[in-house]
Amino acid sequence: MPDYVRLMRHEDIDQVFEIDREAFPTEWPPPNFKRELENRLASYIVACNAAELTEETEETEEIRPQSGLKSLLSRVSRLFIPDRLPDSKWSAKGGEHVTGFAGFWVMADEAHITTIATRQANRRQGIGELLLQSIIDMATRREVRIITLEVRTSNTTAQQLYTKYGFTQVGLRRGYYIDNREDAIIMSTNHITSPSFKAQLKEIREAYTKKWGPDRYPMGT
Repeated sequence: MPDYVRLMRHEDIDQVFEIDREAFPTEWPPPNFKRELENRLASYIVACNAAELTEETEETEEIRPQSGLKSLLSRVSRLFIPDRLPDSKWSAKGGEHVTGFAGFWVMADEAHITTIATRQANRRQGIGELLLQSIIDMATRREVRIITLEVRTSNTTAQQLYTKYGFTQVGLRRGYYIDNREDAIIMSTNHITSPSFKAQLKEIREAYTKKWGPDRYPMGT
C-alpha cells in the first residue's frame, strides 16, 4: 500500500511528539508543535502509511457500516487525496499512522530544514528520503533558491543522505547542540532550480522508485 506525505495537522501532534522523543530523546525542551503549526514562516509535513490507514478504516466501518461502493470510494479518496480533512467518523486520535515528519522555515529565497525524523520501527525504509524530496518540491514551488540545514557531526547517516541530494558542507557551528555541546555541520544546496540540480534530482528519484517501488508519494504528487 502507498506511503504518502501531506501537511501536518493538529490531530497529528500526539504521534509526531512520539516520533520526536524517539529520534531526539536528549534534546530538551521538546518542540511546541501547536505553536509551530501557527507560525507563518514554518511548514511541517508528515509521512503516512496507507496500509495502517486501511486497517483503521476497516475497524471504523464495523461500527458505522457503509455500502460496498461507498466504502470503496471512501478508501480510494483517502489514499489519493490525503490533504483533505478527516471524516467526522474519524477517532480523536486520527485514523492515519504517521511514520515520520519534517519541518522547515522559508525566509526570502532560502529554506532552512529544522528537523527530519522517522519512527524507530520505520527507519531504513526510505521515509526520511521521501520527506526530504517533499521539502525540495515545496521549496521549489515557493521559488526558494537554496536549502540549508544543520546536522550533528556524529550523524554520518544523515550527512550521507544530504550529500546524495546535493548538499555540501559550508561551515561549522561549535558546541551547537545544548545536550552534549556537539558541533553542527552547516550544509547547503546550490541553486535548486538550476538545470544541473534538477537533472541530479531526477536521477535520484528514478533510483528511489526502482528501490522502493512506485507507490511512494512525496508532497504535491
